[in-house]
Formats: sequence, structure tokens, C-alpha cells
Amino acid sequence: MTQDLDTVFAALADPTRRAILSMLLEDDMAVTDVADPFEMSLAAISKHLTILANAGLITQEKRGRVKWCKLEPDALRAASIWMQSFGQFEAVNLDAFEAFLEREFGPDAG
Repeated sequence: MTQDLDTVFAALADPTRRAILSMLLEDDMAVTDVADPFEMSLAAISKHLTILANAGLITQEKRGRVKWCKLEPDALRAASIWMQSFGQFEAVNLDAFEAFLEREFGPDAG
């Protein structure tokens, strides 16, 4: 699972790939339509799409002469579960904690 998470997070590390995923939230898109808003070559976009596909975040299929990209909705599940595990602890209010220490142990406790 660690290797899968590494691959997913590496894919998500690039802003172009995150933008592509956001675009695919709306609907499946042809590769040429995915490339349209970016100022880079179709070959560069194809490399980004390959990275996303290798991470399992998208699938690509050929329909006729056109290659289509589809977001895989469950692909981020493991990453999401991993990230949520850090949310199980409430943020510590250091000011309140310091005030508590002063009340309990005196002003030199903090």
C-alpha cells in the first residue's frame, strides 16, 4: 500500500496533473480537449496523463480514433483514508494549554 500511496502522491504533486483531475471531475474528455487549456505540447500532456494512469487516478480508452480520459472515482480512497487518520486528533490550542498549566502549576510552569 505504501508504494501505491507514493505513486498517487507523486502524481498529485504536479499542479498540471491536479488541474487535469479537476477537469475530469466534470466528465470524460478527449486527450486533445484535456490539452487545450495548457500551454504545452500534446506530448507533454500525454506524459502527464500516463503518470495519472499509472497511479490509477484515470483510465484511458480509445473510442474510434480518439483517446478518452476518465477519472477513476475510487482511486483516491486509500490516500484519503491515510490523510484522514491525521484528523483524529483535535488541534491543540497552545494558549489554552499554557493558561491551564499556569492555573494548575503556577506561572513558572509554562
